[in-house]
Amino acid sequence: MKHRVFITGGMGFVGGRVAQWLAADSDIELVLGSRTKRLAAPSWLPCALPVTMDWHSFDSLVAACRGVDTLVHLAGMNDSECLHNPVDAWEVNTVNTARLMEAAKVASVKRVIYFSTAHIYGSRLVGTIDESTLPRPRHPYAASHRAAEDIVLAAASDTLFSIVLRLSNGFGVPAHPEVNAWMLLVNDLCRQVVTKHSISLRSSGLQQRDFITLYDVGRVVAHMINLPEDMADDGVFNVGSGKSLRIIDIAELVQRRCTEIFGFTPQITRSEPIQNEENEGFDYRQDKLVSTGFSLKGNPIDEIDEILRICNTYFVGGSL
Repeated sequence: MKHRVFITGGMGFVGGRVAQWLAADSDIELVLGSRTKRLAAPSWLPCALPVTMDWHSFDSLVAACRGVDTLVHLAGMNDSECLHNPVDAWEVNTVNTARLMEAAKVASVKRVIYFSTAHIYGSRLVGTIDESTLPRPRHPYAASHRAAEDIVLAAASDTLFSIVLRLSNGFGVPAHPEVNAWMLLVNDLCRQVVTKHSISLRSSGLQQRDFITLYDVGRVVAHMINLPEDMADDGVFNVGSGKSLRIIDIAELVQRRCTEIFGFTPQITRSEPIQNEENEGFDYRQDKLVSTGFSLKGNPIDEIDEILRICNTYFVGGSL
């Protein structure tokens, strides 16, 4: 019998790539949740089974969870939407998660994997951060996810196993170009290259972030689906590369890949560093994830090359 995996937010940026990775496993039956009624699977993942979800109908949520072995919960508002609608952020990211956890228990779901964010640790991610670091969420996006973490972990029981993944900056080509992901840093830099032939940073670019390919994010989910419960400790894992880069380093990598692929070198402009601005270190620790046997295999260059190509096709019609 196949292992049935239900992904909420499976049509989105991270969810779409996770779905594509899991779909390659012939032992997995994949279900994608959608707020709109769908009669057929998306063209970019024809093997998936679409299911309509009404977040305000408990019966609808229970029905969506029936027969599910693993629930991967990714549905929610992004950081920009949360900032502009903080009350809605709590409703969508937190209250809806509570509704879903209750439905999962009624439907006898065996395992839940919840995607949280590294930003629950604070608005400025600096220094060394591991899972024992005290969370200090300042943004409604981070705060609503932090509250949802507790809901997911509290739902754990003898029959339901809960895992929380605190994702750093996942980047990569989206499963389909219509996904709302072009405001994210790496995607935005690639779009600037093909549409403006230049890169403009809104800062000095000295800030450090931890970047992980969506290829590896998909692999993490597959790993967690099969992770023995006695290896999960308290169920909370940082998910990143464990190697931080400055934003200017990423911009220069995109610049070099553009030169290689398209034959021109875009100019990079950025703000001057503030007086005495320091390049503070950031170490997003992955020891706990690594201790379960996981290791990175994704190639950042491959991801950036594919983002550049899809931007060229989608935004300028492949005319470069």
